[in-house]
Amino acid sequence: YPTPVNWHYTAEEAAYLFENSGAKAIVIHADLVEPIREALPPDVPVLVVPTPPEIAQAYGIDAAPVAPGMTEWGAWLEGFPPRQGEAVQAPGTIIYTSGTTGRPKGVRRAPPSPEQAALTSLIIGRAFGFVGHGRPDEIVTVVTGPMYHSAPNAYGLAAAGLGATVILQPRFDPEELLALIERHRVTHLHMVPIMFHRLLKLPDEVRTRYDVSSLKFVVHAAAPCPPPIKRAMIEWWGPVINEYYGSTEVSAVTFCTAEDWLSHPGTVGRPWPETDVRVIDAEGRPLPPHEVGEVVARTAGMADFTYHRDDQKRRDSEKAGLIAPGDVGYFDEDGFLYLCDRAKDMIISGGVNIYPAEIEAELLKMPGVADCAVFGIPDEEFGEAVCAIVQPQPGADLDEASVKAWLRGHVSGYKLPRRVELATDLPREDSGKIFKRKLREPFWAGLERRI
Repeated sequence: YPTPVNWHYTAEEAAYLFENSGAKAIVIHADLVEPIREALPPDVPVLVVPTPPEIAQAYGIDAAPVAPGMTEWGAWLEGFPPRQGEAVQAPGTIIYTSGTTGRPKGVRRAPPSPEQAALTSLIIGRAFGFVGHGRPDEIVTVVTGPMYHSAPNAYGLAAAGLGATVILQPRFDPEELLALIERHRVTHLHMVPIMFHRLLKLPDEVRTRYDVSSLKFVVHAAAPCPPPIKRAMIEWWGPVINEYYGSTEVSAVTFCTAEDWLSHPGTVGRPWPETDVRVIDAEGRPLPPHEVGEVVARTAGMADFTYHRDDQKRRDSEKAGLIAPGDVGYFDEDGFLYLCDRAKDMIISGGVNIYPAEIEAELLKMPGVADCAVFGIPDEEFGEAVCAIVQPQPGADLDEASVKAWLRGHVSGYKLPRRVELATDLPREDSGKIFKRKLREPFWAGLERRI
C-alpha cells in the first residue's frame, strides 16, 4: 500500500507513522531528509529524489542534492530491467487521519472486488465531475491541494488513471491558479474553501485579467464554506461550483450542485442513491427533518476499511450499523443535509484536520503547565484557528511566547495555536473533565456557524 507522509511532520510524528505503517521503503525529496533523519528506520531502504526546481522555487529553498552515502531514486530504479507482463492493479492508498486520541490512524481498505471497484469509480467519478462532464482525454485539471490528504490524493490519482491532463501546482497561489486555468484551458478543479477565500481577496483588476470560461466542473469539500464566499464564487465562475460531503472512512456520501445550493443555502447536498446517510439521536434512532443529531453514513457495496493495526478502533467507529465521521447536523424536508457542529473535538483549519488531543498531550509535558484546553475559534480566512487556554502551575512563569516555543519543537507548524491565553482555573464538568464548550462558546457568539 502506498502511504503518503505529511511533509510538515516533525521527526517524532514521522517516526510514529513509519513504525505504525510497517514501512518497507521510504521515498523522500532530498530537502526533507535532514529534518527527520533521526526518524528514518535503520533497516528500511531510503530512496532519495533530488528536490525538483519547481518545488525549490515555490518554497524558497535550495534545490538540495542527494547527500553522499544515500541511494538516489533514479539510479536505483535504472538498476532493474523493465517489467514484463500485464499491469497489476495497485492496492488503495493508506491515508493517515487523526482521531480524538491524537495519534493518526491509517485507513486501509481491503482489495476491492470488480463490483466494488466499479462502484467506487462511479461515486468518485460523479463527485469529481469525471462522469458526464466531457471525455476523459478532454479533461484538464490542476491538483491544488497536498496529496497527503485523502481527497487530493484520490482526485489526482483518479484523474491520471483516466488519462486526463493533470497539472501539479507545487504550492497554492491564487493568481498562479488563474493563470494556469487560462493557459491550459483547465476544465476541472478540486478545491477547499480557503482557496476560494484567497481568490476573492485578489484585486478586481487581477481577477478580471484571466479567462476562466473553460471551467466545466469545480468541486469543493473538506471544510464548511461560508455562504457569502460560495455565493461570490458562483457569481464569478458561474454555476460550475459543486460540493460533496464525506470523509476518508466513508468516501463521498452527499452531493450538491450550484443550483441545489442556491435554493438550499448552507447545505452539503443530498445522499447518493448508493449511500445510506442518517441523522440519529443518542440511541441510534433516525431523527425527523430539522432535528439535530449525529451524522452517520455508509456506501453499500464499497470495500470495507479498517484502521491499520487497530481493528478495535474500526469497531468503535460504528453507530447504528453505519460509520460516524464525527459531525452533527440535520436534514431538511427536501432531504438536503446541513452540518452545524462536530461530535468530536476536531478543528478544520483551511481544510486540514487538527486534533486538540494531540496538542494538549504535548502541552501537558511542558514544565509549569497544570492543565490546558485546545479548541477551534472562528477565523475569517481559515474557517477555524487553533486556540489554547493554559492553566499554569502555581508560581510558574508562562506566557504566550514560551508556550508556542515549546510546542514548536513537538508538533507541526500548522498545529501551533494562533492564540494562547492563560487562565488561573478552567471550568469543569461534574466528572472533572474540562467543560470545553464553555471556553469555546464566547468566541463563536453572534455567529450562525459553529464550525
